Amino acid sequence: MNLQADTSGLPAHELVYRRLRDMILFGELEPGQPVTIQGLVEHMQVGMTPVREALRRLTAAGALEFQGNRRIIVPVLDASAIEELTLARIALEPQLARRAAQRCDADGVARLGATDARLDAAIARGDVRGYLVENHQFHAEMNAIASAPILTDLVEGLWLRFGPSLRVVCGQFGTRNLPDQHKAILAALAARDPEAAARAMRADVQQGMTQITEGLA
Repeated sequence: MNLQADTSGLPAHELVYRRLRDMILFGELEPGQPVTIQGLVEHMQVGMTPVREALRRLTAAGALEFQGNRRIIVPVLDASAIEELTLARIALEPQLARRAAQRCDADGVARLGATDARLDAAIARGDVRGYLVENHQFHAEMNAIASAPILTDLVEGLWLRFGPSLRVVCGQFGTRNLPDQHKAILAALAARDPEAAARAMRADVQQGMTQITEGLA
């Protein structure tokens, strides 16, 4: 997904879905927070039908949880869920990094470097949401270079599941000590070294998920 893609011309239900997805992905909705159709209608200033459709899609993807009596919440991750998410990310994301290293050209490395620079700037100014947006954008841009839409869709679903918890952890500890292996990933992509890219991505995933585990403990 390209966060900066032109959305003009998209139908209302798709725009509402993307807005709600980003609210979940970047932690505007917190783990355990209830979500109501009426509340979203008022917040987004849209009709009920596109909101219902967005909720249906995101519940099916596991980003929201239906609890009966029309109650929908943002899931709260336990240790077992975090372990599963970590295993799934480690299985998939290094493969995308490996494919990206085989396909990335100098322009792609430059675009990723610019995104990483914006991420660093967000960290320096303590901008948690800016960090979350640029961190996701870095991974989304790299996944687009990998040209593996099935793997990318699976990974996007995983990010929706841990995004709210990552926002909680960032809110607790701030941005200064947030780990990432983006410089190592960039170096591997520039060198067109698939194995180095996969190793760096694996380390990036492990560091991030360990931080979530420790922060929620």
